[in-house]
Parts: sequence; structure tokens; C-alpha cells
Amino acid sequence: MRVAKLTKFFSAFFLFCCIGTAWAAEPAAPAATTLSNADCVKCHEQPVKDITANGGKHKTEVTCQDCHNGHPPKVKKPIPACSQCHSGKPHYELKGCNACHSNPHTPKAIKFGNNVTDPCLTCHKPQMEQLKAFPSKHSKLACSFCHNVHGRIPPCTQCHKPHSADMTQKDCKACHSAHKPAVVTYNAQTPNKFCAACHSKAANLLASSPAKHNKLACVYCHQAKHKMVPACTSCHGTPHPAAMMAKFPKCSDCHSIAHDLNRWSTTGAPAKPAAPAAPAKGEAAPAPKKAPAKK
Repeated sequence: MRVAKLTKFFSAFFLFCCIGTAWAAEPAAPAATTLSNADCVKCHEQPVKDITANGGKHKTEVTCQDCHNGHPPKVKKPIPACSQCHSGKPHYELKGCNACHSNPHTPKAIKFGNNVTDPCLTCHKPQMEQLKAFPSKHSKLACSFCHNVHGRIPPCTQCHKPHSADMTQKDCKACHSAHKPAVVTYNAQTPNKFCAACHSKAANLLASSPAKHNKLACVYCHQAKHKMVPACTSCHGTPHPAAMMAKFPKCSDCHSIAHDLNRWSTTGAPAKPAAPAAPAKGEAAPAPKKAPAKK
């Protein structure tokens, strides 16, 4: 009887141990957890700093998990392609995004190589249309020659000597557009010294002239369009009788040029007689005319 009881006890104990071991070998699955940016920074400190400082929409509109779907070893390639989010525009069809957007955590910190133009045109077509429509030396340059940092507009004086020492970038833009620089425009307040940088001879003559033109600004006469030369009659009407105007149809016949009026030493000198025409081949030269006999 006693032996039978001990046998039952040990059997029950053994069965209990087996059940306990099996239960311990299969623990309950842990509750699913969702990672947050706060979890990522524990191991990825620098990317989080970059995106916090200069992440743009990568900071404000997406989380780490929106781009990085999973983490090794469960996911072998956690770094996404840009096309995962960016599509539908010509710029997004370009290859090699990392050539300019080298750090996806600071996407607007764009770095250019040398002689970059084509990628720029996917967003900046109007500028190229101007460069082609109004050819100049600027038309032959790559976009990155001037805009070596994205969004940077360089001062004109980076390459060009100013017309005068006190000229500022604002003054340059008043007459020149960077993408059509040879199309010169100006307003009524443009000082003569700006014009004199290219038209020094005219400016010097005007400055030393005793005529009333001396007191006028260049843009008073040369209005509306660069290199526009007005007719004298646009201000002076018809100042002389018709007979005189018929004999001297050009104002400059008597008054020289507008910048150096009434310089009689050059304009009033009698014209030299024309040289006699050379005889045709095979013809004898005409005999010189004899002076009339004195009475």
C-alpha cells in the first residue's frame, strides 16, 4: 500500500514538471510596439540632428518610419529610393538625386558640381528661355557658374566692374537683367556717370560743352530704349525757314553733334573741291584748264 502511494506521488510530480517545462519553453508573444523618432535618436544621433536643424518637409510632414520601412535584420534595405515619395514632375525623373541632394536629412542643402545646367531647367525654364531669346555672353555659361549654391543670386560685381565706384547691386538691376543683360533699360533718374562708363567720349564732350545740352541728363534725350538717338526736331521743331532747311537738311551740317554743339572750327569749314575723275582706260587725260587772262 505504501509503495503504491509513493509511485502515484512521483508520477504526478513528474507530469507536473513536464507540463511546467513545456509552458516555459513557449512564452507568450510580447505586445507589438511602434517605434518613434525618439527611439531612432538612441542610435542615429546625427541624422536626427540634421533633420531637426534643416529638414524642411522631411521634418514637418514625415517621420523616420514613413521613409525607413523596417530595420535590419528584419529588413535588409531600410534606405528608400527618392521615388518612393517624389514623383509626377520632370525634376523627379532625373537620375542620381544624391549628386545634388547629398544628404536626404537636409534636402534643401543642395550641392552643385561644375557646369550644371540641365537639372536646373526642370524647375527654372523661364530663365533659360530669356538666355536663348536674348543671346549674350551669359547665354554660354552653365547655370552653376553663377549660381554655385542653390538659391544664391550673386552680385553682378562678382564678375563685372561697376560703372562707377558708388554703384550698388540695386543700380545694376535697374538697367540690366541677368538673363538678358544686353537688353538695357533705364529710368529718368539714371545719372550721366552710369552712361559715361561705356560712352566716355560723348560724356566728356557734353560735360565740356557751353551749350544748354550740357545741363541735360543723357536719359533726357535717349529715352525709352538704349542706343535710341532722337531727332533734333523732337525737341526743337523746325527752327529755320524752309529755304534754309532745304539747303541744309541735316542739323549737323551747321551744328556739329548734339554732345558738342556749334564747334565751327570743324563744322563750318568750307568743303574741299572734289578731285577730278580719273580718265577711263584708253582715253587721254583732259588738258588742264587755262586761267583766264587778266584784263
